[in-house]
Amino acid sequence: MNPEYPIYIISKGRWESRLTSKALEEMNVPYKIVIEPQEYDQYSKVIDPCKILTLPFSNLGQGSIPARKWVWEHSIKKGDSRHWILDDNIEQFNRLNRNYQVKVTSGTIFKCAEDFVERYENIALAGFQYDYFAIAKNPQPAFSINTRIYSCILVKNDIPYKWRGKYNEDTDLSIRVLKDGWCTVLFYAFIQQKAGTGEVRGGNDDIYSETDDRKEFAQSLVDQHPDVARVTKKFGRWHHHVDYRRFKKNELKYKPDIRIPQGVNNYGMKLIEL
Repeated sequence: MNPEYPIYIISKGRWESRLTSKALEEMNVPYKIVIEPQEYDQYSKVIDPCKILTLPFSNLGQGSIPARKWVWEHSIKKGDSRHWILDDNIEQFNRLNRNYQVKVTSGTIFKCAEDFVERYENIALAGFQYDYFAIAKNPQPAFSINTRIYSCILVKNDIPYKWRGKYNEDTDLSIRVLKDGWCTVLFYAFIQQKAGTGEVRGGNDDIYSETDDRKEFAQSLVDQHPDVARVTKKFGRWHHHVDYRRFKKNELKYKPDIRIPQGVNNYGMKLIEL
């Protein structure tokens, strides 16, 4: 089973690693990879050209923001009501079962997430939790609401926002929708196993190279949202810290005509010991 909404991977300088592309290929999930024109030859040698979308610009020095904006408009022009936008350094996708992560081999988890989101009228963003935040020894919920959505995002196309800034764009967009009363859903039932920042060459290396301590990354978010964000230092590096408690009052609202089937639907997923 595959997702209903289109999946876009935004990628730069990672035709050799292409982690997310490889993961989706293994799962037989359709996708488009969005690249800058000067890298078409490299990507087209390792990815089916039918899966490649070439941006009308290159090397703008603005990180991933221009590509993200282009993807959003591309999806709207195609008539989609939502789209998935994925970073290019996701190694695999997992299902959390009995608190343990199990690798999935199809796109069913994307379809499950879409069907859940479509029950509600006020979910602006949804996505999968990072693997290192779903620790086996700690009980995890199926999902959490009203927090940040990173790296693997299902975006509602008609929300009145667009990507902005240069740093922390995922967090900024999450905070803006929450401030206006929308909800976000972060799935723990479904997990993205992502390479750490700086572990894979390419991507936003051009903007990461502009700083030694990343303090300006954190400060840029504080400048945008001083009421909920502050700069802190953790693990020897500067980070932003966002207080999401003020958004607890944002409640999920069922669509008026929704009918939720009784019982458990595993969408055909089975646990197989390999």
